[in-house]
Amino acid sequence: MSGPERASADPEGRQGIGIREGIAVEGPDAERFLQGQISQDVEALTEGSVAWSLILQPTGRLVSLFRIQQQGPERYLLDVEAGHRDELLNRLQRFLLRTNATIAPVEYAIDAPLAWPGLTDPNDERQRILIGFPRLGAELTDETIPGEAGPTFVEHTVSFTKGCYTGQELVARIESRGGNVPRPIRVLTSDEEMSIGAEVRWGDEVVGTVTSAVGSVALAPLARRVEVGQPATVDGVRAVVVEPATNGAAG
Repeated sequence: MSGPERASADPEGRQGIGIREGIAVEGPDAERFLQGQISQDVEALTEGSVAWSLILQPTGRLVSLFRIQQQGPERYLLDVEAGHRDELLNRLQRFLLRTNATIAPVEYAIDAPLAWPGLTDPNDERQRILIGFPRLGAELTDETIPGEAGPTFVEHTVSFTKGCYTGQELVARIESRGGNVPRPIRVLTSDEEMSIGAEVRWGDEVVGTVTSAVGSVALAPLARRVEVGQPATVDGVRAVVVEPATNGAAG
């Protein structure tokens, strides 16, 4: 992933995390290969089941967020938000050494609704922001630590009972320390509009930058000392840090 490219929203707050691109991984070693590379427990999947997963750098920082579906004993389909397939494909192929499996882009995605707690419309950008679901190229960059996206994110993308995988050490260490991370991704609300790229201030200190915004709601990775319930300003606009909504239609 090449730096913090920012996602922009249309005036309706609709954008398209539901627009997906696919990658097929198949062959006798497909399961073993994926089990050692991604954060989800591939061996626990049953045919047709779908799970969210991460693939990480050896340092534990993020490469990609995607879904995986087992389509047979030797075949898996992955799908990722449109525009972000290349970094996932390249990362997988880079580690495909002495492995009896193939990895290739395909012109279809997983045929299952894009399920996430609180998400009813994967193309509603305002809803995505309210539930605190981070987006590739916006909140999620190659500097992101998975724990910064919050406990719900980690719960749905990481298995702590599987064996080793690339980047596991940092994820496990942060979990063992109670999930404390340098820059948790926070939901901000305001009575006025906020914009992507706006500075977030806490008192006189700049504590982050808005990475996603639709009208009066925004997401921003903020210094961890800025807690839920505390006020902030976003380019001079008064805002408050709030808990992610459990129902994305709220607010």
